[in-house]
Amino acid sequence: MTAGLSKRGERLVASPPLPEYIQENFARVGEACHPVSNPDGYVSMCVAENKLTWDLLEPKMAECRDVSQSAVGYDDMIGSSSFRKELARFMGRNFLGREISPDQVAVLSGAGSVLELLFYAICDPGDGVLVPTPSYAGFWADLETRDELAIVPVHCSSEDGFQLTRARLDDALESAGRPVTALLFTTPNNPLGWVYGSDEIEDILGWAEERDIHVVFDEVYALSVFGDQPFVSVASLRSSLGDKLHVVWAFSKDFAMSGLRCGVLITENEAVLRAVDGLAYWACCSGDTQQLLSQMIADDAWTDEYLAENRRRLGDAYSRVTQSLEAIGIPYAKAEAGFFVLCDMRRFMTEVTWEAEDALWMTLLEEANINLTPGAACRVGEPGFMRLCFAGESTDAMLTGIERMDRVLQSLSDQNGVDSDA
Repeated sequence: MTAGLSKRGERLVASPPLPEYIQENFARVGEACHPVSNPDGYVSMCVAENKLTWDLLEPKMAECRDVSQSAVGYDDMIGSSSFRKELARFMGRNFLGREISPDQVAVLSGAGSVLELLFYAICDPGDGVLVPTPSYAGFWADLETRDELAIVPVHCSSEDGFQLTRARLDDALESAGRPVTALLFTTPNNPLGWVYGSDEIEDILGWAEERDIHVVFDEVYALSVFGDQPFVSVASLRSSLGDKLHVVWAFSKDFAMSGLRCGVLITENEAVLRAVDGLAYWACCSGDTQQLLSQMIADDAWTDEYLAENRRRLGDAYSRVTQSLEAIGIPYAKAEAGFFVLCDMRRFMTEVTWEAEDALWMTLLEEANINLTPGAACRVGEPGFMRLCFAGESTDAMLTGIERMDRVLQSLSDQNGVDSDA
């Protein structure tokens, strides 16, 4: 398997960046559940995708498919000037809360590429990056694989509802054992689905500014808020981002286009932009994609209608899925945004250990043919939690998956002598 590979190539083969639950997902997606043709098929509950709005996107994408000659040639590696101008207008209008200059925008092939190149530019190999947990699992691959950074988890606790505090940030910083260059903060939160208010963001931002470290705000779910708490972008709280505050967004979540690979960096640090531009050749967003998306977001009437309907559908799916979870007695963190809920599975485990969590995840995968995101992958600081992504399949498929989950959990409870209604 490793003949002829470099040491780093051997490491990639021995320890793939993609976690096991993603590998299992790719192995099973060809056998997806269908109510008629494959009722016992696979139900993916582990990937944060939105497949609830294709009927809205398909006609608009077809309308915007006129490809010009300029789209198939070389252009600025961080995005064409016309696309960045349209992006600056769109983002300022829809979620940043103020105008930004197109010169502060860079476009790359997805939010993961944005994070990898940005952190390459602001951190040295071996530096630490603070990430509050529970967290999006992909940050570890984004920052540690080629950037050779070390994520320092800021573990929050279920005892107080996973609240992030200055004390927890201080503890993580002091125990890091290495220089800490940056804090990566996600709002709305993945996997908790929380929307942070201006006071909470100011507190976190103030903490980082006092310590003179970079803060990267991941706002990729900014327009996928279905609850009552309005989204607040960090850009709306500062008339100038300065040199150490950066924002990341993408089309993958709010526009349900993860496969098109278009991520956006907003920064006022000209040196950072130049450094990112120096690497962008290897992470460009295609000209065809840029032209398509530029035409799409230029239509304010369509985007307003789409975003409103997307929020409505997400809210409806969340409501139906959480009602089903409540019916079978699975506690969860109440969410306001995104595509997921964090489920508390501890009472279905004979012991609350990482080994028992992994065993329960595998049992649900093999016996119910459903795939949740294990809490260990989200770096939850304590075992027994799993993320359920409720928008990655039709809501009917999700409810079918939850019915299967209930049967397996009931069986496990009977075997282990656990009261499943407790």
